[in-house]
Amino acid sequence: MDTNNTSFSIGQKFAAWCVHAFTASGIVVGFFAIVAITEGNIPLAFALLFATLIIDGIDGTFARMFRVQEVLPNMSGKMMDAVIDFATYAIIPAFLIYAAVDADGQYLIPDALRSWSAIIILLVSALYYGKDGMISSDYYFIGFPVMWNAVAFYIYYVFGLPPMLNFIAIIVFAILHFVPIKYLYPSRTKKFMKFNILNTILFVLGNVGLLIIVEGGYDAPTLLTVAKSLSILSVAYYGALSVYHTYFDPDTKDS
Repeated sequence: MDTNNTSFSIGQKFAAWCVHAFTASGIVVGFFAIVAITEGNIPLAFALLFATLIIDGIDGTFARMFRVQEVLPNMSGKMMDAVIDFATYAIIPAFLIYAAVDADGQYLIPDALRSWSAIIILLVSALYYGKDGMISSDYYFIGFPVMWNAVAFYIYYVFGLPPMLNFIAIIVFAILHFVPIKYLYPSRTKKFMKFNILNTILFVLGNVGLLIIVEGGYDAPTLLTVAKSLSILSVAYYGALSVYHTYFDPDTKDS
């Protein structure tokens, strides 16, 4: 197949540039999440981080649909993705965990350990990105992926643990970066892909619903329970499948 970009039409090139612009928009949305954090608007920051998650989740589909790599061979969508992902999955969540206070005006992490929490998150995330084999050939993350936005959300909205336990949770997830468990790559892991994508949709619906119900001040205890249950069960699914694929699945446990 001829991959010389001069063989593609202006319309194809325009579509490919639009896909790259869509990917790049994630860093713009992430910037305004930082602004929201500095203004103390933590719900808006989480909503914007959810938006970056959605952008990251679907831009690859658009890239394959419009053959972006072939049309624009001198542009690296993967490099853009890596830069934006590190900002939205590590740097901004580290700042959020450092700066956010709960409904009682209490920091999420003990004051004396807030800086340490940010240092730990950023260091282990950078080390994780730097290691070979971060993603296996059969599309699993090896070690807990850099998903500190999700960790921050569960700390803030779902579990409501005391600050010291939140800090311990950060230590645990930091260690899990380097434990060779095969975590699902929801959009690319082929085994049980339909269930993985369905679970990802439930994860987003449950957590966005939880955000809306809590911050909207709705008196809807049943809906709140459903949203929180979806949130917890979807994460439990990821955890259970990751353990299964690592230790029990004959197709993946030795690969």
